[in-house]
Amino acid sequence: MEKSDFIFGLRPVIEAIKSGKNIDKLLLKKGLRGDSFHELNELVKLHRINARSVPEEKLNHVTRKNHQGVIAFISPVPFYDLEEIITQVYEKGETPFFLYLDQITDVRNFGAIVRTAECAGVHAVIIPESRTAQIGSDAIKTSSGALHIVPVCKVKDPLIALNILKENGIKLIAATEKATSLYAEADFSVPCSLIMGSEDKGISEEILIIANELVKIPLHGQIESLNVSVAAGIILFEGVKQRHAK
Repeated sequence: MEKSDFIFGLRPVIEAIKSGKNIDKLLLKKGLRGDSFHELNELVKLHRINARSVPEEKLNHVTRKNHQGVIAFISPVPFYDLEEIITQVYEKGETPFFLYLDQITDVRNFGAIVRTAECAGVHAVIIPESRTAQIGSDAIKTSSGALHIVPVCKVKDPLIALNILKENGIKLIAATEKATSLYAEADFSVPCSLIMGSEDKGISEEILIIANELVKIPLHGQIESLNVSVAAGIILFEGVKQRHAK
């Protein structure tokens, strides 16, 4: 990880939050106390920052410098509010097209998928706060800068976020080998969100349960799965084809 990807120390982190820096996540030493910590904690609540209490050894693994029990990872891109993006899309008179990435932790795959999503006209990429790729220079490079164009919505509770999509008339289409229907049989011309999972774990069971439709890509070779970025590209551009034909 590049040094510019994180800052440390109570006062530097407090000032970074106050100045509007995009905080990806915050690591706090367990048992941290004091007035400055109280101020930091209030800012964390106010800005809804993803903060975790960890042993001091975890912090020392990131840096051996005087971190004072606080390390903040800085995101080079801003994160957007999902409900605001949904409202904006509808207000423009456009048909929502979203992409949710479940447990995709490989930075290069993540960047490649966002690049494809931007080319496909996806309105926003949605990711969970945990179990997701770190958005840093590698991800931005692999995305060819698409991460500076496509809004990224980082959500604390994936199930709540996905249900917000459903409540706003957006169909959830999950790509999984467990499906019986083929991806081209799904209707992507309506408001929808494609859900892609990691190659090793796939989409979590609780998300599959709430999805409106399960689809798969037919495979005819001996290898049982596609690279997730390739699979995402195939399905996203089926959506593009259907929307252009509408």
